Amino acid sequence: MSDIALLPSVNAFLERDHSLYIDGGYVASSSQNTLTVLNPATGEAIAQVSDATQADVERAVDSANRGFKVWSRTSPAARASVLFKLADLLERHREELAQIETCQSGKIIQISRAFEVDQAAHFLRYYAGWATKITGETITPSLPSFAGERYSAFTLREPIGVVVGIVPWNFSTMIAIWKLASALTTGCSIIIKPSEFTPLTILRIAELATEAGLPAGALNVLTGSGSVGKALIEHPGTDKVSFTGSVPTGIAVGQGAMGAKLTRATLELGGKNSVGFLPDVHLDKAVDGMIEAGFLHSGQICAAAERFFAHRSQIEPMMDALSKRLAHLKVGSPLDESTQFGPVANKQHQQKLARFFATARAENSTIIHGGQISEGPGCYVEPTIILANSVNDTLLNEETFGPVATFYPYDTEDELLALMNNTAYGLSASLWTNDLSKALRLVPEIEAGTVWVNMHTLLDPAVPFGGTKCSGIGREFGGAFIDDFTELKSVMIRY
Repeated sequence: MSDIALLPSVNAFLERDHSLYIDGGYVASSSQNTLTVLNPATGEAIAQVSDATQADVERAVDSANRGFKVWSRTSPAARASVLFKLADLLERHREELAQIETCQSGKIIQISRAFEVDQAAHFLRYYAGWATKITGETITPSLPSFAGERYSAFTLREPIGVVVGIVPWNFSTMIAIWKLASALTTGCSIIIKPSEFTPLTILRIAELATEAGLPAGALNVLTGSGSVGKALIEHPGTDKVSFTGSVPTGIAVGQGAMGAKLTRATLELGGKNSVGFLPDVHLDKAVDGMIEAGFLHSGQICAAAERFFAHRSQIEPMMDALSKRLAHLKVGSPLDESTQFGPVANKQHQQKLARFFATARAENSTIIHGGQISEGPGCYVEPTIILANSVNDTLLNEETFGPVATFYPYDTEDELLALMNNTAYGLSASLWTNDLSKALRLVPEIEAGTVWVNMHTLLDPAVPFGGTKCSGIGREFGGAFIDDFTELKSVMIRY
């Protein structure tokens, strides 16, 4: 097969002069500086976006504060209605948004359609349903009565204010939707700072949000380098940051937020996520699980697995079966609907993975399959299997965020648990077994925010998601996000 033809609307969008989205429309940056967006599959420039300045930050924060005054006073049902309309518009423009996403991120088109757009609309509708269900509680105080007076109390959940949403490059549409939906559902306004590698889809979504009826200033988008995010986090006019990204950057974001004015922060950071295969698991099921856990979107998923622990008696057959499966994956253009494995998202990340491969060789780890990067113009990396030489091997401990599965054997269940928990991270993990009672006994012993059984990576909006240890603070999805985007106010009455 060959590449699908880009829609005329996609070509027209890519050719635009991409300005900043502030106060319900596009505005020119105060600077002429721009950033180039490259197609990771070809290395070609596909668009130019503004590199926002401090003056642009000031305009966006002023806009968001004005938008907050309007949006926070909008009834919950009206807020939900706007978000439902935006979900409808995402689906109406499904192919357009998916193609823009694939062009900027290298994500194969099927994933852009199914996850970046379809799942984004699904999550958006779920969040919208919460808008009318945010409640406080009534309380009967135990204060003594001195002259016949009585006391009553209740709590209110109030929107926290202006949110800064910092979005990574791996799922630039879906994660942006998670952040703007959390903020807008609770009555907050938001400024989205997308990655400089993938800034395009959220600009189009901002237009659709205005079309859906979102008031000016409730959603603003500032494109630019990392300094833009830092300026937003530390600005006295912002009240919360919601960040998704690496652990080192997340720590800096958290420190900047707290150091500014105790700005609230939700940090969804990386992980060195583990898979534990118990001896009873069927080989074919294990291979399917490894593909799902470690190689979807070239492993560029924060919850993806990178550490695979198999019983010593099974590890060689597992690696051999996985190697055969990976050898038959069709690697190619992400715009070709028959492609099963595309490029990583940018040249910098490709080179980082090349350094990891060099480190593995230097440490005498065994590269079972792959371990090379493409020398061509695209950012292609071979899907890779590595057998660690020791528990101290770099690739068994440092996050690669790529299509790299590092294996290590175990002998006992206690050893398996120790290996899975021997990491500073705690975002996700999975167990694969036919023994449900054994799985339920082991799950509480695993140190991770999400533990899957016989599945990995897949998220549902009703199930809270977030990390323990160095993998983050706070939770997304479910009803848990409400706590992070509202302040709890207590009201006490004497009568």
